Amino acid sequence: MSSSTQTIEIIVHSRSALDKRLDDAVKALQEQALLGRTSGILLTRHSHQRYTAELSENVPFGLTRELH
Repeated sequence: MSSSTQTIEIIVHSRSALDKRLDDAVKALQEQALLGRTSGILLTRHSHQRYTAELSENVPFGLTRELH
């Protein structure tokens, strides 16, 4: 089971927007992860236009994992 403190939903319509939005989400979550030092970042693709980024205790601190 995933435990998260914040989830960021990302909905895009172009590849260039996707890259920027994912980068922004990861940077914001990295700042929060540094505070607790117990969670990594999980990126999940739900469709070609919808993604979520969240802190997860199932991902080791300092790592980012992707689910497709």
